[in-house]
Amino acid sequence: MVFRPCIDLHAGKVKQIVGSSLTGSDAALVTNFEATMSAEDFAKMYKADDLKGGHVIMLGGGCEEAALKALRAYPQGLQVGGGITPQNAQKFLEAGASHVIVTSFLFNGSTLDWARLKEMEETVGKERL
Repeated sequence: MVFRPCIDLHAGKVKQIVGSSLTGSDAALVTNFEATMSAEDFAKMYKADDLKGGHVIMLGGGCEEAALKALRAYPQGLQVGGGITPQNAQKFLEAGASHVIVTSFLFNGSTLDWARLKEMEETVGKERL
């Protein structure tokens, strides 16, 4: 069995959120749990326990600095996703992300945009996607 750790960030805090409540309105947001530890602390713990292949997901704004700190704390140990584009992907890879997770950018409405996928591949390389 492989355990893949995750760090979900909302407003810069590590949280467990009811996914269907993440609509863009903080009033509708339902939080199951908010950690007292920082994203960086979790990353350090995952590194100490040699847990690889986890991810940091930025759920909305205000998460970038916490994500970067986590990636720097565990270089090549975590993937990163949430708002990743060709314009910002390299910053996260340079901070220590092993891979970038790209979803929303790749779609034009409900259709996969192959040109955007090609752009991401050219920007970071298919081995980092």
